[in-house]
Amino acid sequence: MFRNQYDTDVTTWSPAGRLFQVEYAMEAVKQGAAAVGLRSTSHVVLATVNKAASDLSSHQRKVFKIDDHIGVAIAGLTADGRVLSRYLRNECINHSFVYESPLPVSRLVVRLADKAQVCTQRSWKRPFGVGLLVAGLDETGAHLYYNCPSGNYFEYQAFAIGSRSQAAKTFMERRFEAFNGYSRDELIKDALFAIKETLQGEKLTSSICTVAVVGIGEPFHMLDQKTIQEVIDSIDIKEDDASAAAADQAPMQEEDKSSEAAAADQASMQEEDKSSEAAPMDI
Repeated sequence: MFRNQYDTDVTTWSPAGRLFQVEYAMEAVKQGAAAVGLRSTSHVVLATVNKAASDLSSHQRKVFKIDDHIGVAIAGLTADGRVLSRYLRNECINHSFVYESPLPVSRLVVRLADKAQVCTQRSWKRPFGVGLLVAGLDETGAHLYYNCPSGNYFEYQAFAIGSRSQAAKTFMERRFEAFNGYSRDELIKDALFAIKETLQGEKLTSSICTVAVVGIGEPFHMLDQKTIQEVIDSIDIKEDDASAAAADQAPMQEEDKSSEAAAADQASMQEEDKSSEAAPMDI
């Protein structure tokens, strides 16, 4: 990787006003496995790709339960994600012990952002190389936040992070206006569709993805592989039906085009006959 004299520690500014160490941490998020989140008025769904690095190893966990009403999905350095997940659990436990009520999602996200920001302002620390999608439900409704290694945080209707996440973003941007009215099952289907977009042709199975849900009357939990596979199978059946319908429609369109061409040829012949008949009169 190209290096310069301004990336030796996180507190050194470049002449262009950039902190390269922070940008490197954000790049680590882009290199991680994809994670997507979708939100309706009543539910939030998180989905991640959890492929193993080797055929001989197991995959790393990418989704963590924080509390009954909050969970996170990560992309980037999994070890950093585990540390931050433990910090979030402690914050929720402490708040529940003191106030005997669940910690609001927005307040937890601000505390997480403050913790990440400190690491961008201390020369003996490094930024966390992980991005977190925080899904939660509180008195104000369902929420989906993205926490960046720079200390910034944003609330989204739907978002994707990690490797090849742009394909998932493009898919969700075409449909996000309807997400508020979606049911739980519709959110799960679209989350799996978005994950499938990031695989770029690779077959999606329940063994390489994790899906978690939180909503009204439904604590944060991860779906079992059997349920995920049933949803994937229903998606594949719909795609097969759509492709078959398109294939059936193609010959009909070809027939219509050929009939239109024949009619055009006949019309042109009739025009020629008329013109040949009218020629002597014109002379």
